[in-house]
Amino acid sequence: MADAPLPASVNPAASRAPDPVAGAEPASAAEQSRRRTLAMLVVLLGLGVVVVDSTLLNLALPSIARQMNATAAHSIWAVNAYQLATLVCLLPFANLGDRLGYRQVYLGGTVVFVAGAVLAAFSQNLAMLVFARALQGVGGGAMMSVNTALIRLIYPPDRIGRGIALNSMVVAMSSVAGPTIAALVLGVASWRWLFFISIPLAVTVLVLGRRVLPLNPHRRPAEAMHKRDVVFNVLMFVLLFVGADLLAMRGTSGEADWRTLGLAMMAAAVVVGVFYMRRQARLSTPLFPVDLMRMPIFALSMGASVSAFAAMSLATVSMPFLLQDGFGKTPFQAGILLTAWPAAIVVMAPLAGRLIGRVHSGLLGGIGMTLMALGMLALALLPAHPGDWDIAWRLALAGAGFGLFQSPNNHTIVTSPPPHRAGAASGMLGTARLTGMTLGAVVVAQIFATWPPAQGVGPHIALWVGLCASIVAGLCSVARVRTAVQTA
Repeated sequence: MADAPLPASVNPAASRAPDPVAGAEPASAAEQSRRRTLAMLVVLLGLGVVVVDSTLLNLALPSIARQMNATAAHSIWAVNAYQLATLVCLLPFANLGDRLGYRQVYLGGTVVFVAGAVLAAFSQNLAMLVFARALQGVGGGAMMSVNTALIRLIYPPDRIGRGIALNSMVVAMSSVAGPTIAALVLGVASWRWLFFISIPLAVTVLVLGRRVLPLNPHRRPAEAMHKRDVVFNVLMFVLLFVGADLLAMRGTSGEADWRTLGLAMMAAAVVVGVFYMRRQARLSTPLFPVDLMRMPIFALSMGASVSAFAAMSLATVSMPFLLQDGFGKTPFQAGILLTAWPAAIVVMAPLAGRLIGRVHSGLLGGIGMTLMALGMLALALLPAHPGDWDIAWRLALAGAGFGLFQSPNNHTIVTSPPPHRAGAASGMLGTARLTGMTLGAVVVAQIFATWPPAQGVGPHIALWVGLCASIVAGLCSVARVRTAVQTA
């Protein structure tokens, strides 16, 4: 991200309107390069803060439950509220970004995120904390919804792949950094400092973002967003998410009643979803981008993304149980071993970014998912007493495959739609990630409810299911090679 001329969306020489990245007057190539670098750093810093925050609180839940006199099951909603709010806000804010501007949505989301962090840090009871976390999730959803749309504006077309690769690398690093950062903070301070540390970082994003983030030239005139569509979008995801959570409840009082309610909520989610999609199909700029889903290359890429993230979730949720309950590792030892997966992604993502445009993204994705499937197979076939290196190389193989798949697949999702729908594509990218990870976690919960991990069978079954999900993602990727539309 050093010396190519800025695209029309960032270069003021290509447009009469002044641009916040290049300034009101034409800038030198060196100045444009500096501003592009700063803009990308702002986007990646904001993404890192949001992704880290999604896993930061897990380690503190027991302490929070004790301090606030709450049950463990209730305290989990401090995490669920954040994830659910993020998920339901992705598409509405992506749609808003297409209409009003990605920078405005990104910075507005940052303000809401900071407000939620401050409120969470001073929460006096669990209800207040859950509300604050939901508020943070709204802000995080706004930021994530337009994250890759901004990258499309920051980079010229021939370098978007590099930006997507950096984006993928930051997601991988931030996902694994959350528990580590939490462990370090909780070792010297209370759980409230988990929120305090994110505030100055988010404020930095806000201050720098106002100066360097680009305006999008493909905005559509502001139109009223149909409130009914937003309600249906929220209802569909809430019913599905909460219903799946209730369906996975085992070993609790009133188990049958909770599971019946979960099934009823998931059935209601399907009914709402069908009605919602039929309504969206009649709109010119739908909230849920059914217009983009009609594009084979986009639909296949979305299917591949959901399947791949479900496979990753199946592995990353089940492996800690296999390592600790099955192989007798301590939590610290298990954590160190599991870093082999994201470390391999960090190594592979830049290489995948350089291959974009040279090798068809469908072929890259197919090869990546083949490697991931082989890694999942190797993990499922682990011997009874494996050494650390025997575990690590299998995790690294799966992670390398995911890293080779993720950047090209994300690039296709972001660049295949027309420019004025970049926000919708960015929102769908985040939706695919969260949906896949939630689906994988729910499947693991169902497997563990039937085959407890202490028996040693459950984690292996989860890995076999993850292998199947990897194969599905690979087939979706390879099918893109046969489509008429070629990726940039």
